[in-house]
Amino acid sequence: MSEHIVVATDLTAAGIKRLQSHAGGRVSVVPPKTASVRAALADATAIISRSDFTLDAPLIEAAPRLRLIARMSAGLTGVDIDCATARGILVMHAPGGSAIAAAEHTLLLMLALSRNLPATHETLRDGYWTFDRGKQAGSQLHGKTAGIIGLGRVGARVARHCLALGMTVLAYDPYIREEQVNDKRIELAALNEVLPVADYLSMHVPATQETQDFFDAASLRQLKKGAYFINTAHGGIVDEALLAAALKSGHLAGVALDVWNEEPPFNSPLIGLDRVIHTPHIGDNTVEARQDLSLQIARQVIDALSDRDYRNVVNMPLLPGLSYDELRPFMQLAESLGALQHILARSPIRRIAIEIIGDDMNGLIKPMTVGILKGLLSPILGAQVSYVNAPLLAAERGWQITQAKGIKISEYRNVITCQVTLEGGEEISIAGTLLDRQKPYILQINEYRVHFEPRGNLLVMGSYDTPGVIGQVGSLMARHGVNIASWHTGRAQPGGNTLTVLSFDQALPEALMASLRQQEFIRHVHQLTI
Repeated sequence: MSEHIVVATDLTAAGIKRLQSHAGGRVSVVPPKTASVRAALADATAIISRSDFTLDAPLIEAAPRLRLIARMSAGLTGVDIDCATARGILVMHAPGGSAIAAAEHTLLLMLALSRNLPATHETLRDGYWTFDRGKQAGSQLHGKTAGIIGLGRVGARVARHCLALGMTVLAYDPYIREEQVNDKRIELAALNEVLPVADYLSMHVPATQETQDFFDAASLRQLKKGAYFINTAHGGIVDEALLAAALKSGHLAGVALDVWNEEPPFNSPLIGLDRVIHTPHIGDNTVEARQDLSLQIARQVIDALSDRDYRNVVNMPLLPGLSYDELRPFMQLAESLGALQHILARSPIRRIAIEIIGDDMNGLIKPMTVGILKGLLSPILGAQVSYVNAPLLAAERGWQITQAKGIKISEYRNVITCQVTLEGGEEISIAGTLLDRQKPYILQINEYRVHFEPRGNLLVMGSYDTPGVIGQVGSLMARHGVNIASWHTGRAQPGGNTLTVLSFDQALPEALMASLRQQEFIRHVHQLTI
């Protein structure tokens, strides 16, 4: 039976034509309605849709021949990726296809804010010709400072647009090195260096756990009084109530948002406020972006179905001779090692060495290496990281990855050890294993034996081996109403340093984390969710 591609979105004629040339004409264009899609999926091999359509487990299970799910957008909301992966179905998205449109929309909002465009437009439409030029006076971008938070595809384009207008550009991106910035007029700086001087602050960070509420009250206080705030990246980066309060107090001169914490933003305190420009998530909505995305996703789908390329696939293709159910625990173990390495690394990573010992893990060095890289990269790049593209993204960062011997730090017979070398030479080694070939288990971090299951909400705490630490931490948790689910401590030697891993039923509030950091016995403390 030939391939059958279902299109449940507004793919352009050129994109459909390209798909038809591959599928022999078997391309079905259906409305993004569950009943219509379900009927078309009966013998479909691939489906293309946007985030406005949900592909849940029941719908996926109703498609026995489905091999590929493609999202014509950067987001993957609404796709049951676990179900698709268990079925061996590839899931892909199309990041970066609308970078030009998003960057131009950002510049549009910046210009409109600077000249108070909506208010002056409404004044004339209502029949008033106001001659108070002082009140109508705007601000030119030339000579101002643009703060770009996140120097990825969109952020880099916005930076270049700002330079063309004669602005000074400061960019904050902890995962970009100076040698990676082609235009030396773009100055990389720390966040606390950007905020006090930026006249226009533009957000371009990915949607990850780390960037949720990224711009908080402390950041807002650092921001230059009279600055303008623009967000065309993702909702959830900033609490909209904070922006509304800053506008009313006069700390911010204006706000422009294309993305919202809740979409549609019926309950946003920013809707209807003066000096706010709001657009309904249209940053990528141009004729050109739609055409580019259509052709991009068509090429990706054809290449994947032809077994030529799996770019922008976000789940792991099944390995020959090994089912996903067999491989999954090993991948989860490797990914948890990477996630732990990420939070413990206090300077940029330069080298990664991996050692695998034992028959249970024999032959799994490649997938487990990919799992470690995904664990390291996911907190940085979010959903765009996959088991397929993690090695490429690591290479782009200049990470040296090797298979090593002789770094074993645990006595278990089946063990994987990951050792990262940081800028400056510091090394962090973590060893883990699988219990009964199913349950991931961390055995040791550097010289500390801390046997724990890397799952759920974890706190990694470095402290001094002094009396009363357990009691003080327990009392602090009790005062905040937090119950400790488990506690695992290892120490190098009596009276030296200790490393403790605690687990909780929920993530700890920032106020509690701040209190922990202030304790005299604390060397460092981090939390993560696995």
